[in-house]
Amino acid sequence: MPGVDLLAVLPAFALAVVLISASPGPAMALILRRAAVRGFRGAVPTVLGLEAGLYVWALSAAAGLAALVAASEVAFLVLRVAGAAFLIHLGIKAWRSAWRPAAPADEPPTAPATGWAAAFGEGLLVMLANPKAAAFMIAFYPQFVPEGRPLFGTTALLAAFQVALETVLYLSLAAAVGRAGGWFRRSAVRRRLDAISGTVLVALGVRMAVDGR
Repeated sequence: MPGVDLLAVLPAFALAVVLISASPGPAMALILRRAAVRGFRGAVPTVLGLEAGLYVWALSAAAGLAALVAASEVAFLVLRVAGAAFLIHLGIKAWRSAWRPAAPADEPPTAPATGWAAAFGEGLLVMLANPKAAAFMIAFYPQFVPEGRPLFGTTALLAAFQVALETVLYLSLAAAVGRAGGWFRRSAVRRRLDAISGTVLVALGVRMAVDGR
């Protein structure tokens, strides 16, 4: 029956996605900091931006564009430097936030439209400016495309499933962190959190800049 072969690979695909999502990296650091400082609602656009970027890379891999990026020394270097610079920028911004006066702990976090757009854009750029995401997609999706099925259409379906699964996982994490938002927004705790998350983001940016393929 049509579709049965694709359903057969979903359990293994879902397990791989869960393991990949749980690994530490820029996405996880960004979500944790956003949820801790801005609460669950503030983390939603960050998660959606990251997943939008992931879907773009998945479709690009299926269309062969990601292979061109991975194969081109210049394109790979430009993306790597841009991604590293953006992560370092986010880390420095977190460091600067660590020295700003904190809002009262009982003040509820707000997420105005401009903040929503900025958080979505941050997530999107963090994912799109990572050339290793392109290389990963090229190697990852073909393993789960059943023989005889169209590569682009099947990859689009698998990527949509991955986006849905990761969105649920990341939003669940953000909700758990957001419940302790009052504690995280205490002045001393918030400063330490910003200092730690800034250091992690800068370290990830430096690693991306110096790492090869």
